[in-house]
Amino acid sequence: MTATHSTPSTGSPRTTGSGESTGSGESSGSSRKPIGSLSVSPLSLGGNVFGWTADEATSFAVLDAYVAGGGNFIDTADAYSYWVPGNKGGESETVIGNWLASRGNRSDVVIATKVGALPDDKGLSPATIKSAVDASLTRLRTDYIDLYYTHYDDESVEVPEFLTALDDLVRAGKVREIAASNISAQRLEESLTCSAREGLARYVALQPHYNLVSRDTYEGELAEVAARHGLAAVPYFSLAAGFLTGKYRPGTDVDSARSGRAAQYVNTDRGNRVLQALDTVATAHEAEPATVALAWLAAQPTVAAPIASARTVEQLPALLAVGEVALTEAELRLLGEASA
Repeated sequence: MTATHSTPSTGSPRTTGSGESTGSGESSGSSRKPIGSLSVSPLSLGGNVFGWTADEATSFAVLDAYVAGGGNFIDTADAYSYWVPGNKGGESETVIGNWLASRGNRSDVVIATKVGALPDDKGLSPATIKSAVDASLTRLRTDYIDLYYTHYDDESVEVPEFLTALDDLVRAGKVREIAASNISAQRLEESLTCSAREGLARYVALQPHYNLVSRDTYEGELAEVAARHGLAAVPYFSLAAGFLTGKYRPGTDVDSARSGRAAQYVNTDRGNRVLQALDTVATAHEAEPATVALAWLAAQPTVAAPIASARTVEQLPALLAVGEVALTEAELRLLGEASA
């Protein structure tokens, strides 16, 4: 059970009788998935491209189209996108905050952001967490964050120390739920045990690196901890930096800032097997390979909503369609065997 905390006094989400945020208005229905007290759409929109490969006007258009298509779950981090020349981090949050302010729709969306990876605010010390959350709230132009991730574990800080700091944020109404990313199974188990023992806010979600060509990081011990404690998985790199869209194939040249990362899968036995299986299943469903790759993830135990980003409105339909494609057992087996 999640820790009890006060509801933010300003701009707080609408709730149903069960206490769950209704999400984006009329679209909230059986397709929504629970993450703690939150209710989210089948696709989480990745905000890493906002302020990087998508300028503010394009980002606004993508966000508008995502919400219009039934989405309500937006993922970002304070560190996005410090790696870009001229950026210092916080650019994505700023774009999203400006969009929220201009649209007046804060209560209709679930905003997830992260702490601990920004070079000038690195780690999980209580002081860092306190300063980082206030900076994120300012950039997001809101008084609460729905889902707050520890971006990377910081083993120099004892578990009770950073959990107490996160619990303080929940009790203050600055954060509704907490989650973890890039954490070992052992530290995750220790964190959940500590929360239960000390009565502190507990992780309700886990954001692992997980997709059809990268399964080893999550499957196994980490997934077992998540399942045992009822955590929802929200995978990042769901499309393997774009490789699983099918546009990166031998002999092709893709104009993308992430083409270097995607290239590692091209011309590999596993990559070729997966693309062939994706093509087969996509043809059967008259769907895009990206949709099928996301649908495979969505069908995995513990997965609530895979994350995928779009730098143009035209890229969105294939991502949003994840909630419309139901893979058969034979198709799941074909994809699973190809990616093994």
